[in-house]
Amino acid sequence: MAGDGRFRRARDKARGAWRFGVDRLPGMVRDSVRDGGVAPGARGGFDLREAAGAGYAAAWLGHGGLLLRQGETTCLVDPVLSERIGPRIGGRVIGPGRLSAAPVGVDRLPEIDLVLITHAHYDHLDRATLEQLARRGTVVVTSRRTRRLIPRGFGSVIELHWDGVVEVGGVRVSALRPEHWGGRTAVDVLRGCNSYLVESDGRRTLAPGDTAETGEFAGLGPIDLAAFGIGAYSPSEHHHATPEQVWGMFRSVPGERLLPVHHSTFEISGERVEEPMARLLAAAGGEAGRVVRVEAGELWRP
Repeated sequence: MAGDGRFRRARDKARGAWRFGVDRLPGMVRDSVRDGGVAPGARGGFDLREAAGAGYAAAWLGHGGLLLRQGETTCLVDPVLSERIGPRIGGRVIGPGRLSAAPVGVDRLPEIDLVLITHAHYDHLDRATLEQLARRGTVVVTSRRTRRLIPRGFGSVIELHWDGVVEVGGVRVSALRPEHWGGRTAVDVLRGCNSYLVESDGRRTLAPGDTAETGEFAGLGPIDLAAFGIGAYSPSEHHHATPEQVWGMFRSVPGERLLPVHHSTFEISGERVEEPMARLLAAAGGEAGRVVRVEAGELWRP
């Protein structure tokens, strides 16, 4: 059955990721116990409240997190501002900690109209961050079978599956199919996993989330900004694209600017911290000027 094949593929991907983390588990447990695993810790010095009046603008929030100002709407994609990610056990979060402080606190974000969650992995759906963001004026769009993971307090929570479309405050959000999977554990693998196309006021932004190399985004363009993940590919190229593959996908869209995300934040893979960006710029060659090079928390305007 087709469903059985999908389950096996998702299960195999999940098992591969978990096997890679087994040898790191003792150290993560030790560090989680030492620092409490929950405390937000120090924040960076950026203040993104100015984004509310910035026109079209974006900011990388570290890892897969993105702040997007498009039209009259302020949107967050996969916001993770916690100092540690993973399951909460006995009041402590057990998992990898940040390599550097989160660039901004929730109190220095503009009022958020829309939150997009690509999938349920702990480094993309962070309940601690979402609890701080929850307010009645905010809509959450999330992937299939993840609604119950979203904390209470938001105005509404909408599950969207591939090819689904929803309009929120003048912004059109379309769900696309990445080459990845969703879940919270090694056996919880059949939750949804989305990429998103955000459109309004003549601007088009692509937020692929996690994905291996795929032809899903080819011909979507023109795209003003594509926020592709460029890290976590070693040894997981089967569900996170390499920088060279990212550049190829970006060119196939085609996109105007590429904002690299999902790197240099949590130690969840084997490549060196500086490697993804170096490889991306090498792949871009003479077109490296199309790569948006900002530090986490810095507001970008075209």
